[in-house]
Amino acid sequence: MNKTDRMLAILLRLQRGGPRRAEDLARTFETSVRTIYRDMQALSESGVPILGTPGTGYSLMEGYFLPPVMLTADEALAALIGTDFTARYFGGRVQTGSRAFREKLELILPANVLEEVERLRAATKLVSEKKPPESEDELEAAECLREAVLERRKVEFVYVKAGEESSASGSALEADRRTAAPYGLALLRGVWMLIARCDRQQAIRHFRVSRMRGLTRTDETFRMPDDFRLSDYRAADDRTLRAVVRADASAAERVKEQRSYYLERMEPDGADRLLHFRVRHFRELLPLLLGLGASAEVLEPEELRTLVRDELQNMLKRY
Repeated sequence: MNKTDRMLAILLRLQRGGPRRAEDLARTFETSVRTIYRDMQALSESGVPILGTPGTGYSLMEGYFLPPVMLTADEALAALIGTDFTARYFGGRVQTGSRAFREKLELILPANVLEEVERLRAATKLVSEKKPPESEDELEAAECLREAVLERRKVEFVYVKAGEESSASGSALEADRRTAAPYGLALLRGVWMLIARCDRQQAIRHFRVSRMRGLTRTDETFRMPDDFRLSDYRAADDRTLRAVVRADASAAERVKEQRSYYLERMEPDGADRLLHFRVRHFRELLPLLLGLGASAEVLEPEELRTLVRDELQNMLKRY
């Protein structure tokens, strides 16, 4: 290993954290302690903030980070697409850090690699759902919740269900004030969801961040359960109601492309398809069924057929 490669390898080891003794580094790189001393001197003279403590070893000044020096165009593109994503769906420090990282990455990329990345970016677009008007408020709330998760502080908020805010009185809204221990945030189909233990229900619940009003962090702290891991967490599936719909092949293909959360399976039925759904409430299927129009028919249960008929009659009254 030549001197340049060895110095880079030493720097990467120091970056991982914890002090490194010259004797250990010399053993790792099969060289002398004196050579390691010279390498450290050269790194320090080049501007790397190396700290040396007698009896402990060498370490990097806190906050120093070595940027990537050997990125392919595909790797750089992946990193830049990541910054586009975080700048769109995160607020506060994460959003600011994302933009700063993007600027730094573009500055350190060699001209030929940056040129290739720009060509790839011109042919690649990150498409996502159109954001609602309250998206900035949602990002600010998500940032507040993220801080509460890190600080292990409970939050208070009024939770407004879909369509209730315009019709509910102030006292009714205030009655739905919640206190919860925030366990983590999940981005589902472009929507931030809080996973938290609700004090009122004494159980883990999911809250749509855009429906929170008057969100504040309290001074009350909480302890995260030892067995809870957000990456492993799966919500209990409470979709206990089943429905069967016959649809023509074209309509069935549209449902398949939508990747409906409620669709369990699809099977042939002559020229048509049988769509099997599993839902919490039959009303959840109304938007999908009305969108299919005469291309689909509910076979069962009768309760859902009645809901569709009633909805169609209510629609006719408006025309």
